[in-house]
Amino acid sequence: AADKISLIPQDFFAELCEQIIQHLNHKIPGVNTAELCQRIQASGIEINVRDLAKIANIISFLFSTAARNNLSTEELVTALGSSISTLPKHAVQVIRHVWNEQGKSINVSEDARNMATVGQFVDIKWKLGVAMSSDTCRSLKYPYVTVTLKVADPSGQITDKSFEMTIPQFQNFFRQFKEMAAVLETV
Repeated sequence: AADKISLIPQDFFAELCEQIIQHLNHKIPGVNTAELCQRIQASGIEINVRDLAKIANIISFLFSTAARNNLSTEELVTALGSSISTLPKHAVQVIRHVWNEQGKSINVSEDARNMATVGQFVDIKWKLGVAMSSDTCRSLKYPYVTVTLKVADPSGQITDKSFEMTIPQFQNFFRQFKEMAAVLETV
């Protein structure tokens, strides 16, 4: 991972670290590595989203472990120096700066650790479509609903999950959401 970290410019790496801290503080639902990867690639750096997600997981583990052990900035940098000698200097500087500025704000309560095993809803998008015809049927006129859920997995990586439903499936889906809303209003 250190060789991939060395490819990432310091400003993008700092943004990644800050997003991870915000995620660990439950201020944002996750780190959008796909969007960050596109911006890094647009700047001319060759990195793929899978490698960036691995880096985000490593840094997230680093920060959460440091918070759990209540490490000072110097203790974190010393631990980094003794265990990861190949980490680029600019990365260590960014980690030092971000941890010094925001590291103590990480709340590692037992509730937060238990919640971390479940993904978190970020956004939903939907569209209504009609299949007009196919190579085997000239006149389908078949309506469907496409739903895209944006979900942050437990590590904070944001992914899109898409699925299609027939109109009766969508009506059942909607009915279940109405039931959930009714139950939530009683709480």
